[in-house]
Amino acid sequence: MRHPFLVSLCMFGLVATAACDKAGEQNADRKIGGINVIDESNLSDVMLTVADPNEAVAYFQRAASEDPDRIDHLRGLASSLIRAKRVTEAVGAWDAVTKHPGSSETDSVDLADAKIRANDWKGAEAVLDAIPPTHETYKRYRLEAMIADSNREWKKADSFYETAAGLTTKPAGVMNNWGYSKLTRGEFKAAERLFGDAIRQDGQLFTAKNNLVLARGAQRNYELPVIPMDQVERAQLLHTLGLSAVKQGDVETAKGLLRDAIETHPQHFEAAVRSLRALENS
Repeated sequence: MRHPFLVSLCMFGLVATAACDKAGEQNADRKIGGINVIDESNLSDVMLTVADPNEAVAYFQRAASEDPDRIDHLRGLASSLIRAKRVTEAVGAWDAVTKHPGSSETDSVDLADAKIRANDWKGAEAVLDAIPPTHETYKRYRLEAMIADSNREWKKADSFYETAAGLTTKPAGVMNNWGYSKLTRGEFKAAERLFGDAIRQDGQLFTAKNNLVLARGAQRNYELPVIPMDQVERAQLLHTLGLSAVKQGDVETAKGLLRDAIETHPQHFEAAVRSLRALENS
């Protein structure tokens, strides 16, 4: 009489065991899937930062072809093409990102950046003009300033540079760009001040140091400014001052500055030697 009950009990146990096995497999699959997502995310971060740019391009090209609906792969490809200096391809890649349903205004700013790198200033301006003014970011205003510069719209450029500088905790780069804008306009004192501000923000920014010397040289001030510099930088800045003196017609001063540059450099300073030789033979 008890046998049917025992058989039913055993069957229930088998079904329950099978159900547990399936649940366990599903949990394991979910865990493995989660690990894969984490690993993929970490690998993507590596590819976008420290990997060889062309290897990163190949990685994201594969990822995008396998799953073309994922916008993170499209963004990774576009960013990697910029890193690889494959600008023409990058413009097309960022254009594809902006056409994705999940794209944002930030992607449009990156497209404008790529167009500027490709020397398509009008195209970049059109892209930025289509972005709502409520999208206020450092990169957007830095690009707006550069475009205003290219159009010789100085008041707009100054306004955009000032806004961009206020939207970042590291304004040295934008201050240097702003100073160079002033330098090209012939506003040497203003340029000198902005280059000095950039150097105070980032004492390692050699471009700003060199530009500062250019601004001083344009005013026939051939004294090196009091700024942080190592021996190689000092020699290079003396060389820049020497070339500025040549441009101003102060040839003898230029020769002295170039000799100082050659003596200051800890190694053979070929560029300064050639410049000095050309002056002495002319």
